[in-house]
Amino acid sequence: MEIAPFALERWFAEYEHDADIMLAESGIRSLPADRFDTDPGDLGYVIPTNGDPALRETIAERYDRTADEVLCTCGTQEANFLAFLALVDEDSHAVCVTPTYQALHAVPRAVGSVTTVDLDPPHWRLDVDAVADAVEPNTRLIVLNNPNNPTGRYHSAETVRALYDLAADNDAYLLCDEVYRLLAEEPLPPVASMGPHGLSTTSLTKAYGLAGTRFGWLAGEETVVDDAWRWKDYTTISPSSFGQHVARQALGRREAAILRENRALVREHHAIVADWLADHGLSWHDPVGVNGFVEVPAAFADGEAFCRAVVEEASVVLAPGNTFGFPGYFRIGFGLPTAELREGLTRVGRVVENAR
Repeated sequence: MEIAPFALERWFAEYEHDADIMLAESGIRSLPADRFDTDPGDLGYVIPTNGDPALRETIAERYDRTADEVLCTCGTQEANFLAFLALVDEDSHAVCVTPTYQALHAVPRAVGSVTTVDLDPPHWRLDVDAVADAVEPNTRLIVLNNPNNPTGRYHSAETVRALYDLAADNDAYLLCDEVYRLLAEEPLPPVASMGPHGLSTTSLTKAYGLAGTRFGWLAGEETVVDDAWRWKDYTTISPSSFGQHVARQALGRREAAILRENRALVREHHAIVADWLADHGLSWHDPVGVNGFVEVPAAFADGEAFCRAVVEEASVVLAPGNTFGFPGYFRIGFGLPTAELREGLTRVGRVVENAR
């Protein structure tokens, strides 16, 4: 088993800790711990290791499923990882829609074979027929991230249904990473609620502002969840007891207020970035969530050259599109605190204008 270096994480490792402003962060700003009861009691393992049954039942209701069809994990990253291990092996194949978070194609490629299908810039539309053409007799998974990271494209209900039907017709699964779904003003139904061939992964990180809880989950068919749980015993054993404790609160009576507050922040920041782009003659596909994929200013060779100039001249970190396989773009995250966003944009603007 060999896996490619995680290009985006290596980029962050090079620059993130020394720069003043992280304008490539892909989530919403973090909530303070004092909004929650932070005493989970004894800090032992969560028992059973797939998560507290009552909490799994609460989560399962969102998908019209049972508690046995939910596996609690240490973030979405582990949920995806375990789903891939449960479904993909050296004799199987996956189709992955790109650009996307590298783990969504690198992990299944490390254990099986993968065909990628690119979204079509600049509007990042998905050609479902291209996905169908990529399906092979041994295809076990079609992998989607919706809303998409890095482009912010939110594929329609019709597109997602077409992908689900394609997976079902080929006795495969549609796995959708839905970490940004609840930041949409009108979220689509989750894929795991669509039927037996749907798998959903998500966490408290991106929409809730609770990355430090490291709490996520996989929802889907019980046989897949059981196989993923079997692998989990060899990874983190159980979810974090602290994360589970906060998750009960965040997914309970506090949830509506958290999401309302975070969506309002997204609206405000989206408008700030849109105005900044217009002022500097830059363009993006109008995104859903907190990420935008912006065309690189004409004065720079590619996304990496631009982002290096920005971090070296302005001490602001952006994410080069090269790390997603699209060097003509860079990713900007706008979920950070408002003052930092405004300062970061001001600094990046100077780099853009000075290069003209």
